[in-house]
Amino acid sequence: MIQDVLTGWDLWAADPPGTLRPWAAGDVLPSGVHDIWCRPAADRPWALQVMLDESDGDLWISRRDQSVRCPIAQLGLRSADGIPYLSPEIQLYYKAGGLRPKDVVDFDAVLPLLGPVQRDRLSAMIAGAHGRAHPWYQRLRDDGP
Repeated sequence: MIQDVLTGWDLWAADPPGTLRPWAAGDVLPSGVHDIWCRPAADRPWALQVMLDESDGDLWISRRDQSVRCPIAQLGLRSADGIPYLSPEIQLYYKAGGLRPKDVVDFDAVLPLLGPVQRDRLSAMIAGAHGRAHPWYQRLRDDGP
């Protein structure tokens, strides 16, 4: 689907993670590929990073902890042109493990936009994966929407 939507773009797969390789049209990606880097042309800067995630039917499954699951209908959003994407708390869940400066900036920017259900979901996932001492856990519990 990505290749169909971004026809003519220069697409690269993170395969293995941390290493980019060209993603040829029609090439089926192995299950370990979770990132696609996209730019309009080879001489242009990267414009988009598409992250791929796991599912089982209508159920999203965290690739880091398969006990973390949620119905896709509760997580999936669609752009104006119908392209599905994960809700922001899932991306923050993945970023919570590293706490790199850019991840903290993203958390600070997105936190005010999260509703109560998203905050509860993210705080539960962080508590399960990283414990309640994680700095984002308390902020999710304390800061109002």
